[in-house]
Amino acid sequence: MITGIKGQLGTELSKLLDEKQLQYDGFDAKDLDITDRDWVSKKVNELKPEVIFHCAAYTAVDNAEDDGKDINWKVNVNGTKNVADAAAEVGATLVYISTDYVFDGTNEGQYNVDDATNPQNEYGLAKLAGELAVKSASENYYIIRTSWVFGEFGKNFVFTMQNLAESHDQLTVVNDQTGRPTWTRTLAEFMTYLVENKSDHGTYHLSNDNEATWFDFATEILKDTQTKVVPVDSSAFKQKAHRPEHSVMNLDKAKATGFKIPTWQQALAEFTSGLNK
Repeated sequence: MITGIKGQLGTELSKLLDEKQLQYDGFDAKDLDITDRDWVSKKVNELKPEVIFHCAAYTAVDNAEDDGKDINWKVNVNGTKNVADAAAEVGATLVYISTDYVFDGTNEGQYNVDDATNPQNEYGLAKLAGELAVKSASENYYIIRTSWVFGEFGKNFVFTMQNLAESHDQLTVVNDQTGRPTWTRTLAEFMTYLVENKSDHGTYHLSNDNEATWFDFATEILKDTQTKVVPVDSSAFKQKAHRPEHSVMNLDKAKATGFKIPTWQQALAEFTSGLNK
């Protein structure tokens, strides 16, 4: 079962499951309101899925600071608790997607899965509370923290840069935030890999390998265009929500499962070449 099937990750995951010829039921917000506890419990008990990939989320990070604060909590915390509890009722494995925003970004090194969390924005607070809801419902779960997600389905940084480059000779991009880009395909493959290989339950970090600033990422995206990318610091772009300055997450635990993680440069190249076919 997939929640949020029409989102950026949910669509990618459904495409992968189709390739694997695996049967699944997918739901978007219209088909299943995860904030409605009775509805979620009824649907999950009807279907009795073996696995629930919980991709539904409120991801408007800046809106979550004010206008979207309530819906952010309802979806990312209450909704996640409803899905986690329903999964526990039928003995389903739950795969929950979390974020690097659970960390404050002050660590100069890499964040390990067991490092202390300290979210600095409302979205990060809600996603961390969602993690706690998952852990309290059952031990049969995978929490996967990811970051800087891009892919074929939905709005993301790659498409934004490509679109801006069509009408701009020069773009300014922040160079003082460091993390790891993540291709939705790599993330979807890891989600299914954990389940298929019966990997140890618990929390994992999954992004593509190698670090980058947003400037590095933009430069790679636009390397074959005439658009010049100029580095600036974050003060040039005022945003409501605080972004971690250094949220590089350690991938050793994910790699220890045997899953092969391509670099973000490799992932980006494969992604963009696929778009041109």
